[in-house]
Amino acid sequence: MTTRKRLDMTVYAPTLAGHDGRTLAVVRGMERALPGLRLEWEVSKGGRPIELPQREAWLAEAATRGKFPLLCNGDESYPVTISGMRRSASASPGGQQQLQVHAKLPLDAASITAAVEMLEGMAEGARAFWGHATPDGAALDIAYQTAPTLEGPPSPRRGLPALKLFEHIRSPEIPYYLGWLNYWSDAAAEAIGFPDPARDTDLLSRARRTATGGWIVPLTEAPLDLDNPAHLDALLRAYERFPKLGGRSPP
Repeated sequence: MTTRKRLDMTVYAPTLAGHDGRTLAVVRGMERALPGLRLEWEVSKGGRPIELPQREAWLAEAATRGKFPLLCNGDESYPVTISGMRRSASASPGGQQQLQVHAKLPLDAASITAAVEMLEGMAEGARAFWGHATPDGAALDIAYQTAPTLEGPPSPRRGLPALKLFEHIRSPEIPYYLGWLNYWSDAAAEAIGFPDPARDTDLLSRARRTATGGWIVPLTEAPLDLDNPAHLDALLRAYERFPKLGGRSPP
C-alpha cells in the first residue's frame, strides 16, 4: 500500500494570553485558503472525529487555559488536522515561552495550490514570528539538522548544515530552519537580513509580502523534494545566504 504524502505546516508565535482570539483566527485562516475545508471536529481518545456544535466557544475556553486543542475536518479519507502546544521557556529561544501550531494535510494539487494562503492564514492569525510549510519527506531530512546523535552533535543528511537546538538560539525572531514555503514576520526578516535586493533576486521573484509586513518566501516553485538536485541546491544556497538561521552565526 502506498503511503499518502503529507504537507506539514508549523508556525511559532507568542504564547496564548487569555481571550486574544488567535486560535480561531488561525483556524479561519486555513479554512479561507482551502475551499470546502471546515475544521469543526475534535478527536476522541479512540481517534474518531466528534462534531463540535459550538467550536468558537470551545476554542475560546481552551485558549483561556493556554490550550489549542486538536481539531480536524471529520473526513478520514482526506484528514486535515491542526493543534497547538506551549513550548516551555527552557526549550525556547531567548528563554521565552512560545506557541507552536502544527497542521497536517494530504499533499495533492488542492493543498499545493492553497499552501501559500494557508501558511499565511496560520501565521498571520497566530501573529507568528516565523513558520514553514514542507512536504513530510523533506521535513524528515530537515529534522536531522537538529537531532542529537549518540556522539552528541547532529549529523545532518545530504550535506545540510547542523543547527542549534531551539533553546540555544538567542531570539524567537530568528527562524530555526528552512522549509519549502517560509513565513518570516517583519521582525524575523530583519533579524536574518532579508531582503537584500542585490543578493535575493531569485527569492524575491517568488516571494510575496503579507498584510502585516511579513513575507512568504518559497525556496522552489514545486514542493520541496530533496531527491531533486536542483531543490537540494536551492536549500543549501538559502542556508549559505542566511547564516543566522538556526543560530549558526554569532550575534
